[in-house]
Amino acid sequence: MLILTRKAGESLYLGDDIKVTVLRVQGNQVKLGFDIPRDLTVHREEVYLRIKEENLMAARATEQDFFMATELWSRKKKE
Repeated sequence: MLILTRKAGESLYLGDDIKVTVLRVQGNQVKLGFDIPRDLTVHREEVYLRIKEENLMAARATEQDFFMATELWSRKKKE
C-alpha cells in the first residue's frame, strides 16, 4: 500500500484524470474531495465489497435458479 501524507487543502493525482483533495481532518475522520471523470464509478469500500459479493452470487446461479425465476415471472404475468 502506498502511504502519503497530505494536509487539509493539499491534493494528489491518480493518473492524469483523478484529483483527490483533503478537505478537512476532524478527529478520526478525513473529508476528501474528488475531481473525477463523469463516467468513473466510485463506491465506499463497504458498498463496493457488497456489490462484488452479489455479483459473485449471481454468477453462481444455477440453471435451475434461472428456470425457477422464469416460472415465477410467468405466473406473475398471468395474474
